[in-house]
Amino acid sequence: MNPEETDESLYPIAVLIDELKHEDVTLRLGAMRRLSTIALALGPERTREELIPFLEDSIDDEDEVLLALADELGNFVDYLGGPHYGHLLLPTLETLAAVEETVVRDKAVESIAKIGVVLSQQQIEEHYIPMVKRLSIGDWFTSRTSACGLYAPIYKLSTPATQEELRRLYAQLCHDDTPMVRRAAGTHLAKLTKQVSKDNVLSEMIPLFKNLAADEQDSVRLLTVESLIAIAEVLTPDENKTQILDTLRTMCTDKSWRVRYMIADKFVQLAKAVGADIVREELITAFVHLLKDGEAEVRTAAAGQVPGFSTLIDQDSVLREILPCVKELVTDTSQHVRAALATQISGLAPFLGKDNTIEHLLPLFLQLLKDDAPEVRLNIISKLDRVNEVIGIDLLSQSLLPAIVELAEDKQWRVRLAIIENIPLLAKQLGVEFFDEKLGNLCMSWLGDCVFSIREAATINLRKLTEVFGVEWAKQTIIPKILQMAQHQNYLYRMTTVFALTTLAHASNGETLREFILPTIGNLANDPIPNIRFNVAKSLEQIIPLARKANLSTAVNDQIKPALAKLAEDSDVDVRYFAQRATTAA
Repeated sequence: MNPEETDESLYPIAVLIDELKHEDVTLRLGAMRRLSTIALALGPERTREELIPFLEDSIDDEDEVLLALADELGNFVDYLGGPHYGHLLLPTLETLAAVEETVVRDKAVESIAKIGVVLSQQQIEEHYIPMVKRLSIGDWFTSRTSACGLYAPIYKLSTPATQEELRRLYAQLCHDDTPMVRRAAGTHLAKLTKQVSKDNVLSEMIPLFKNLAADEQDSVRLLTVESLIAIAEVLTPDENKTQILDTLRTMCTDKSWRVRYMIADKFVQLAKAVGADIVREELITAFVHLLKDGEAEVRTAAAGQVPGFSTLIDQDSVLREILPCVKELVTDTSQHVRAALATQISGLAPFLGKDNTIEHLLPLFLQLLKDDAPEVRLNIISKLDRVNEVIGIDLLSQSLLPAIVELAEDKQWRVRLAIIENIPLLAKQLGVEFFDEKLGNLCMSWLGDCVFSIREAATINLRKLTEVFGVEWAKQTIIPKILQMAQHQNYLYRMTTVFALTTLAHASNGETLREFILPTIGNLANDPIPNIRFNVAKSLEQIIPLARKANLSTAVNDQIKPALAKLAEDSDVDVRYFAQRATTAA
């Protein structure tokens, strides 16, 4: 539609405007989601002169509708005629930024920030900055909370005099009497720190950070970790020692576990920011304490940082300081700690090297593979490829293969699924002879699993194995076993045969299609179970393009089409439907 179109007969503008006023919340919400359509139909001029004033005057009282409005307005600049008119959206968003509902305020702040970066300096000085000032000194904490997120986006776009005023106003918010405002100030301090000059960081941002880091509310203190990192990235290693080291020490041993959790969760990022000297002299000891923390949540977060932090220190320190803690975490009382460690521990292998991995890590892997918690076993299995890259498949198979075979029959199906998904990787590195001897029968046994997801994954696994070892291997090793299943008394095995052959068809050549796959699926078209017959129809629909690509037009005409014609006259309605759909493809 032409953006300049003003003929209301071409679009029911009045109807949508009425919906915005309707008592039914669903109608108002739907209309709000179509604001861009309304604006497009009205054109820029009428949108500026009619729609925006209407929205300003009819702010809703339903949070859902307000959220939709705040979201829509963030992408509305073009509908007004471009950035030159972007400031017209600010009054409505200012109102939304002061409402009680947090998600509405957050979305309004996000939209204001999005608009602010496209405004000219004049618009910022005349419209954006006055709005920020009003919100910053508002009577209600809600407006002051929102104001905290509006400084950083336009700081560098402002004049030096305005920047000075913005820093002064932000300092007031950092000292606000209301904890929620100080929390917001702590949240956004890192973003503002990245915008101001280094001199201002030293003279103003660091004092504000230290004040918030010592706040009586732990909910404020925990939000200053990001600011600590932002400041550390600006300063030199020597400046970090003099300016923030004492505060860092205090935060690492804070009485609140939530603050220690935040430190642990960002530990690698923090260590990279402060410099090698502080890492070596202070943070190794601090990290060990976090790994041994009394709160499971802190140990969980610290466990996730083990590989990343280890790369920042020397190998001897890892073996001497970090690995003893890791060994303790393997038997931690918290399942969540062990699960986090299981995800990350393999990341140590490339850093420690082959000998140390074999000596120190392999016993821990084996212990985690036998963990009582399925999630722990699942996490360690999914990362085995990293270990294989370091120690080689021979040692990996000798040490871990018995545990892997045991897990392949785990009572938790998700663990069995994780094993299946890693089989192609292992197969590629084990080689065909070792695979056939140790894992071949195991892969076939999954086709008869009681869980459909496992049977489905097993068929996909066979296709991937065919891609690894080749079609000739499949013809000799797995296809004969699948064909035997086609004669099984249990219909689930016959159903799995259809799925397996259909999946294998995508990795097979024309000869295999003609000699093995099509005849077997064709025979199953006569199966007494309707579910099998309609899956045969779905299978043939997939195989038709593969057969044509392999120049098997004769097979399509002599085998596939007659089978589909018979299924299209089946007594079961579902069989007829899928057969007719496949016939269309033929």
